[in-house]
Order: sequence, then structure tokens, then C-alpha cells
Amino acid sequence: MKISVLMENTARPGFAAEHGLSLLVETRGQTVLFDMGQTGAFAGNAQLLGIDLAAVDLAVVSHGHYDHGGGLETFLARNRHAPVYVRREAFRPHFHGAKFIGLDPRLADHPRLVLTEGDLVLPGGLSLVQGQKHQIDRTLCVSGGQPDDFCHEQHLLVAEGGRKILFSGCSHRGILNIVDQFRPDVLVGGFHLKEVTDREALEGTARALLAYPTQYYTCHCTGSAQVRVMQEILGDRLGCLSAGDILLEV
Repeated sequence: MKISVLMENTARPGFAAEHGLSLLVETRGQTVLFDMGQTGAFAGNAQLLGIDLAAVDLAVVSHGHYDHGGGLETFLARNRHAPVYVRREAFRPHFHGAKFIGLDPRLADHPRLVLTEGDLVLPGGLSLVQGQKHQIDRTLCVSGGQPDDFCHEQHLLVAEGGRKILFSGCSHRGILNIVDQFRPDVLVGGFHLKEVTDREALEGTARALLAYPTQYYTCHCTGSAQVRVMQEILGDRLGCLSAGDILLEV
């Protein structure tokens, strides 16, 4: 498996960065785009890496927030055939306080979108799966100010070489809930810990993650300071990604 980081909050020299996430996954003869960042800037980074977005076989939007699906219109223009899998609830209005953080509602009826419900098995060892538990974050809500239950969040699970590699956009349902449910060999994605400033809480999360035989690669919403604290416990079991990075033989 090869993973190319097309967008992240940080970047290697020469690459664009923004608060967002986009990963290109090459596995078992398929090319999968997992999330599209906040804008179309992921496409410029793809070009720098020599990646042809027109050749992507399928795309996944992990959940209905702008920093993961804001580049959807750019992808649909660059690629004329790939289906885009997104949860049916992803186009509901989503807010952070009073700020709208959802997807562009103009794209909700695009014919290339495949609206998913529950878990979905795809060809080539791919599955779209949803967490069974969730934790409440009252700063994130849907219409009417109701707390978001993140039914619009889905993960990409890849079975390759007898291993399970799980991709999670923001892990809004709780990183520990997700790891405990899926027990992946490798987990790539955001842990949604950037607002956690309590060192003891971060250390507790790191120790809990250490109990699983999982290699972690994190990014985006985990937070740089939070990663440094957790790496003191997890060591090289926790890698940190930036735009422009390439992971080979994951």
C-alpha cells in the first residue's frame, strides 16, 4: 500500500497547507481518494507529487465537514468517472457554534455521489464502516442547535496482506471507541484532540492506545502539541503526517 498526503494542516517545503485532510491510497490495483481538504488546493499538491486525479477509481468523504469535503467540486471537475461515497446524512447543515461548517449544499444531488447507509463492502478488500459508539461534543451541532451524533461519519477499512488498515477523517466518535471496535493493524487519520490541553488526559489516551497492537499515523485535528505529548508514551508507534509526505509499504 502507498499513501500520499495531499492535504494537511502542515506541509513539506513547496506544498500548500490548510486546515483540512486529503489522502490518496493506492492498494491492490485501486486508487482511492480519501477526503478532499477545505479547498481545491489538494489538487495542486497532487500535481506536485505527479498524481493524476483523473485516474482515481473512487473517492470517499469521511464526514460532512468543509475541511474534508470542501474540495469535492474540484475533484468532480478533475475526475469524470469515479463514484464518491458519502454518508446520506453528510449534507445536513453542520455548525461549530454559529459558524456553518458543512458541505456545499449545491452538490447534494450530484449524480456521481453514492449515498451510504450502514456498512458497505466494496470490491478489492475495501469497506466503508461506521463507529458503533459516540461521544458528545457540544460545540458541534446540527440544525436547531442539537448536538451532532456524527451519524454522517464513516471510515475506510482496507484489508491487505492479512492486515486491516483503517482510515479515519477526524474520529469524532472517539479515537479510543474506534480503535477498540475495529482493532486495526494500522490506523491513519485525525484523532480530534487539538482542544485537549490537559496533559494527564493526553497521557491517559496515549497509554490506552498503547494497549492495542496498532501502528498509528496521525494528522490534521490531533494537534501538534498533543502529538508531542503522546509520542513520549507511544514513541515510534505514533507517526505524524504533513502534506507532501508519502508512506510506502504501510
